[in-house]
Amino acid sequence: MEAALARGARAAFGRADTALAAGVLRAARAFPNPSLAATYTKDVPHYHYIADLALDLPWLRSARIGAAASAREAARYGFAFERAAIRFDVDTTYTRALAALAHARLSRRTARDADSLLAMARLRREVGDVSELDVRLAEVNAGQLEIIAVDDSLAALDALLGVQLAMGLPADAPGITLVDSLAPPADSVPGDPGEPLRVTAADATLRAAQRALTFAHRSVFAAPSLQAGIERGDPTAPAGTVLPTVGVSLPFPLFNWNGGEIRQAQAARDRAQAQLDVTRRESAADMSRARRVLAAALDRVARGRRLLASADGVAAMSLRAYAEGAIPLANVLEAQRNAREALARYIDDVAAANNAAGAVRLFTAPEPS
Repeated sequence: MEAALARGARAAFGRADTALAAGVLRAARAFPNPSLAATYTKDVPHYHYIADLALDLPWLRSARIGAAASAREAARYGFAFERAAIRFDVDTTYTRALAALAHARLSRRTARDADSLLAMARLRREVGDVSELDVRLAEVNAGQLEIIAVDDSLAALDALLGVQLAMGLPADAPGITLVDSLAPPADSVPGDPGEPLRVTAADATLRAAQRALTFAHRSVFAAPSLQAGIERGDPTAPAGTVLPTVGVSLPFPLFNWNGGEIRQAQAARDRAQAQLDVTRRESAADMSRARRVLAAALDRVARGRRLLASADGVAAMSLRAYAEGAIPLANVLEAQRNAREALARYIDDVAAANNAAGAVRLFTAPEPS
């Protein structure tokens, strides 16, 4: 997870968006720079030096900073949910790789057991205890299980390379080893965390859009500017005479009433409101579904553990009975197939339970500090 957050492209995009929002907030807090104009006229005085400073009025400054701060909060919450989503994707990818590895190990073990059963059938045929049919049946079973073992090994390799790709590592050859064991999730269903992080991000986006609309309305009358300067070069005045000048520039909205920006801000506000409503409904549905899937998966794991113990016992007893000549080979193969399928289902159920627990953790991710 740490490798994916450090080197993954999705995390890099989130960091860039957060840095961009922080830069916009810093620009919103900055005061306007003054300007200096130097002019020459044939009329006296000839030289004019005027400094112009735009007045950052409080109601304009507060609206501008508020919109940028809300946008930064929305970016921060969105990046926090993206980080939680990256953790979830890496977690599920790793769990699928563990399940594929468990399937590959199971297939290799059953293939070895099938070879042992084939050797036993051949030995009993030599002593005249079984017919050629049992040997042929054992050969077919061993060949099929060998093919399944090869397919499962390739699937496990692909899953391992998927983990490397999620970590930002080359995925052309295996370079890591999975050391964790696939086990059911130890924690139970988490409690209600309050407002999900994804909804918090959408709510922050709505607040940013509302404050941007407020700023657009207040920007109809632009900020005035204060002018101050000096004039010199009057030949009728004593040498070195400097005349001060002071003025105020008042912009008047004669042709542009900022209607375009207001319409854009209104559309962005309406879209953010609709997105918040959709996000609330989707988050509630996703949380409810994730809890149901987790509860059902934990029940399947508990039931599968009991069935697995029974199937293993039946397979072991049937093998002993065949060695003693009490049952035919077909019964042994059927018992081993049931035990193999029970273990395969148990592996899938454990993986599904872990992924469901990861989904619940995704939707109950805490707010960023």
